[in-house]
Order: sequence, then structure tokens, then C-alpha cells
Amino acid sequence: MIRFDEASKVLPDGSTAVDQLSLEISDGKLTVFVGSSGSGKTTALRMINRMIEPTSGTITVNGADVSTVNPVRLRLGIGYVIQNAGLMPHQRVIDNVATVPVLQGRPRRAARKAAYEVLERVGLDAKLAMRYPAQLSGGEQQRIGVARALAADPPILLMDEPFSAVDPVVRLELQDETLRLQSELHKTIVFVTHDIDEALKLADQVAVFGRGGVLQQYDEPARLLSRPANNFVARFIGLGRGYRWLQLMDASGLPLHDIERIPANDLCVAEGTQAPDGWTLVVDDEGVPLGWIDGDGRRRHRGGASLSESISAGGSLLRPDGNLSQALDAALSSPATMGVAVDREGKVIGGILATDVLAAAEARRRG
Repeated sequence: MIRFDEASKVLPDGSTAVDQLSLEISDGKLTVFVGSSGSGKTTALRMINRMIEPTSGTITVNGADVSTVNPVRLRLGIGYVIQNAGLMPHQRVIDNVATVPVLQGRPRRAARKAAYEVLERVGLDAKLAMRYPAQLSGGEQQRIGVARALAADPPILLMDEPFSAVDPVVRLELQDETLRLQSELHKTIVFVTHDIDEALKLADQVAVFGRGGVLQQYDEPARLLSRPANNFVARFIGLGRGYRWLQLMDASGLPLHDIERIPANDLCVAEGTQAPDGWTLVVDDEGVPLGWIDGDGRRRHRGGASLSESISAGGSLLRPDGNLSQALDAALSSPATMGVAVDREGKVIGGILATDVLAAAEARRRG
């Protein structure tokens, strides 16, 4: 357990970065510190591993006051992931990942073996091991940063805005990867972000920081949305608070509408039960959706246009274990006003209507 007991940090100019912070972070949970720039969330995070010393108050880890623990020994037992990964550019990937085990005294051969294992765990190809950071994409570098933090199997992981420098698509992938890893490893994670949607998606508990490093609310995501502690929290969550509720509701049990498929020129074109407005779903011979086609698209295709020129993009897809927010997005982003649900192999299993999503959300809210 990590415990803050009236911990404060006053800066040399007299301003307060963190103001009498008191909270407990439970073992095996993912806690997110969220707030705008200058709200003290990163300062609070760095006080855990003594990268920043508090001016007053105490921080304890598993009952030990961190101020009494050698800072080097403390940091070697806590994983740390930062924005832009912070990899050492002159070292190959494998040696970057093996850094902490080597510093802990493990033989280099054993440390590299552990590094290869953790690369596989975070979903990276072992072929990347001999490359240098500059030869990797931003998303790959960030995954390497996570792998390095996990290489020594620390019980605590600190993540300081780790995904803010990558593009939105990669950011979503990294968030999903974090949730997958946490479901397997059950680390005690403290994650800093300024993005409330990221916080709500990842967190077991969310701490909202306000100006001057004052803790405004510390709660589960559902309670944060349903009962914001004050106007500051309500404004910070924003006008989309009701919509964000949908992220916390799984999409299981939604009605799936039939979209029949028949072979046509090595493709399958849905015809039996069409989506609204005459749109028909086009899938490949494996049943994976390619897009939607309407009457105009059919005429273009008959006139010699390629399939890619004849179909419209299909919008987002609802995948297994998706939530109602993703289901609604799939329905609204589709040109046919019908979303597409797929199985784990990406094959179509049915269509989704926005009205069904909203009905399910209302039923769960009342229940």
C-alpha cells in the first residue's frame, strides 16, 4: 500500500505544488492522478520514489516511510515509465530493458534473458531487441519503456503521462495493452494524465487534482461521474459526463441484428436484412467487414469502378469485451446508421443500432 499523509511540497518561489495530500493507494490497483497542467499530479507521483522530496508530511510504501529508505534502493524496486520512454539512445533495446536487473546485481546474461521474456509479454517482436531506440516508432519506444519498467518485476509501477506523445490510434492501443498487462500482473500502478477519458478508462480509483495541488476528489470512476464532489470536478469532467458513463458499461447483451452475407466475386455482400437507407455491408471471403455500399456505389461498381472506389468506410467496430460507448460510436460512425459487431477474429457477428445502445444504458442506469 502507498499512503500519503498530509504530504506537501512548497517550491523555492513560495508557491505550493502539492497541498496536504492524504490518500491511500491499494495494492494491486491502478490509480490515476488527473488534473490540468500545474495541478501537482506529477509532483505527487515523484514524491513516491523520492525524485522529489516533500516539504512536510509523510509518504509510506508498505508501511515504511520513504524518507528513511535509501533513494537508490527505493527506485530500483519501483518501475518508472515516462513520456517519450526516456530510453538510452546509445544502447540497444535489449540492454535498455535489462538496465534495472543489471543495476540490481543480476548477471548480464540472466538480465538479458529476463528482458527477452518481458518484451514478449508486452507484445513486441524479439527482432526489435538488437535495434537502437532511434530505429523504432513512437509506439514501439513507449512499449520498450514499459518493458524496461517491468523487467525486474517490481510490485509498484509509476507512469508519468506515458502515452501523451504518441498519436491517438497508438495511444488507444497502449491503453488497451496496459489494461491487459494489469489483468495479468496485478501491479500497484500510479498513472498520471491530464486526459479525463484516459483516466476513466484505466483507473480503479481516480484522484482529481486542482490548482495549487489540492486534492478535489478521490473515488471510483463511476462515483466520480455520478457524484462529483464539487463544481470544479464537474467542470473538469466536462459536458460529456453522461456520455462518459457509457465507457463504464459493458456491451454484453446488446441485440445483434442480422446481416446476411452471400458470395459475390470472391466477396460477400449482405442482402437478406439490409441496414437502414439501403446500405449493404461488404465483407471479404473470411467474413471481415470492408465497408458499406449503397445504390450509387453499386452503379459505380457495375460501371467498372473498383470495389474500394465503390464502398464507403464502415466506421468503428464493436469488438468483444467492448463497452456501450464503443457500441454507440460504432453505430453513429457508420454511414448506414448501423454499427458492426465482430468476434475476436474480426469477423462480422451482427449489427448494432444506436437506439438499442441508449435503451440498454437507460435500463442499467435505472437498475
